[in-house]
Amino acid sequence: MATVTHQAHRPRRRGITRRTLRHDAALAWHQVRYEQLSFWRNPQSAFFTFVFPVVIIVLFAGLFRSAGRSSYFYGLSVLQYYVPTIAAMSVLGSCYSQLAIVLATRRQEGILKRVRATPLPAWGYFLGLLAHCILVSVVDVALIVAVGRLFGVPFPTHWAAIAVTLVLAAACFCALGVGVASLIRNAEAAPAVVQLILFPLLFLSGTYLPIHSQALNQVANMLPVRPFNQALLGPFAEHTGVNWHSLAVLAAWGAAGTLVAIWRFRWQPRPQ
Repeated sequence: MATVTHQAHRPRRRGITRRTLRHDAALAWHQVRYEQLSFWRNPQSAFFTFVFPVVIIVLFAGLFRSAGRSSYFYGLSVLQYYVPTIAAMSVLGSCYSQLAIVLATRRQEGILKRVRATPLPAWGYFLGLLAHCILVSVVDVALIVAVGRLFGVPFPTHWAAIAVTLVLAAACFCALGVGVASLIRNAEAAPAVVQLILFPLLFLSGTYLPIHSQALNQVANMLPVRPFNQALLGPFAEHTGVNWHSLAVLAAWGAAGTLVAIWRFRWQPRPQ
């Protein structure tokens, strides 16, 4: 009798599972739209998110526009070097810095606790954040490429390699952002913790100045920022395709960030 009952209910459970998946997917899509709308409805934040890297490119163009190719910049012109590295920095800003600070703030304000009480699944919430970060990164990179072109930097030729790199890097740094946010105790500490980790990596990885020390580069190659810079320098300035070694390093760091996030992330505000 128990066997007959089990068999009779099996098709019904499958139907419910399909409906649940469709329902969860609809909620996830709603979260993607929510993250985008909340971002664009804060025009001051959106404006400075996009203007900051563009201003850096314009400043470098004004300072070094007359400089030609140089061995110091690995045989590239100054702007050929800085367009991809500043593009990488803008992705870091959107997918790591802002995300970690936003999550720490939302947790302290009780927003994450309320989100967790809704029917939205956890994966749908983080998918919304990831999709938002990718979209913002794409706009940022497009602006940087356009400004670089105004100052004579050729357009990249390997757009597919750039797209693969951007998506994987966005996922990697979003995972690291969530992982770091899970370690931050309160919103006030978030900017200091995030920048303390980020700025040494930017300088060590050659974002602002090329690093010609073999020992430092070997260390930086094991960290996530320099592989990202190298993965963008190839298709942006050197007309090469996907840098699979650099992407493998990014994937490893993304997996590490995901494990930390799964282990430590909390939806509840931390006790003060």
